[in-house]
Amino acid sequence: MTDSEININGIGMTSARTRERLVSRLREAGITDVAVIDVMRSTPRHFFIDEALAHQAYDDTALPIGHGQTISQPWVVARMTELLMESGPRQKVLEIGTGCGYQTAVLAAFGGEVYSMERIRPLQDQARKRIAALGFAKVHFKHADGGYGWTSEAPFDGILAACGRPDIPKELLEQLADGGRLVMPVGERDQQWLTVVDRVGNEFSTTRLDMVRFVPFQRGILK
Repeated sequence: MTDSEININGIGMTSARTRERLVSRLREAGITDVAVIDVMRSTPRHFFIDEALAHQAYDDTALPIGHGQTISQPWVVARMTELLMESGPRQKVLEIGTGCGYQTAVLAAFGGEVYSMERIRPLQDQARKRIAALGFAKVHFKHADGGYGWTSEAPFDGILAACGRPDIPKELLEQLADGGRLVMPVGERDQQWLTVVDRVGNEFSTTRLDMVRFVPFQRGILK
């Protein structure tokens, strides 16, 4: 079955009732932003994974999407989105690591422009089709090394990176707008923390939060 043939609304283990159970778990785990909860409820996670794994789509766990990558655990997606949107929706967001497009769709649901970068072309090609099928018109894709950001479209009032590294690339900090916020996992592979960086003028304040585990930040691009 192709992506276009998948029932976006869901049936059985991908139904609205199953999604509601996930939402309940997210609330229990500390997600409180009503807008984020609504987006997590309405975004069809099963649409972004292989059909054989659809019965696990609304479990709060990461799942493989091929090429050594994963679709992030829903709690992580909700938490990163909540942190990014804490002071209100961002009008221009840079996403590092398109992956399967799930986090992209969650960001796009807030109505701003989303600029999404991915180094693995087959993943981004699939994500592009899925995002188009969901009707999001303000998402822009680039097949490139996300560590350098998207200079021609900078500055961004929000930057979200779905891959971990020991430090934050200076290129990303430079592309953060005044008043903007960056959210990404920082640390070694087995010891990463969700980290928030806020920019005011030329000053950057950094806050380390929840411990997480993401695939590592890779350099270069793959055809």
